[in-house]
Amino acid sequence: MAEVKDNPEGSQYEIYVDGSRIGLMTYRISGDTVTTPHTEINPAYGGQGLGRQLVKGALDHIRDTGMFVRPSCPFVRAYIEQHAEYQDLVKQG
Repeated sequence: MAEVKDNPEGSQYEIYVDGSRIGLMTYRISGDTVTTPHTEINPAYGGQGLGRQLVKGALDHIRDTGMFVRPSCPFVRAYIEQHAEYQDLVKQG
């Protein structure tokens, strides 16, 4: 089972499988907005939907904190476009 954790010291969300970090999504915070420039999953774990789980977990956490997201990573942007329930998190302007 995969687990998504926020690592504020590293400015990234991380996804773990069996206790090992296998992916991350970097972020920068400015005011009430979280910019997400990069997402990566260890290629050995590719094709298992772990990138989607990572983005979903990160977006759920961002929502819980009352912040907005600026998805500069194409993978995060595509995920939000495909999941209407997260489109209200996108910072306009």
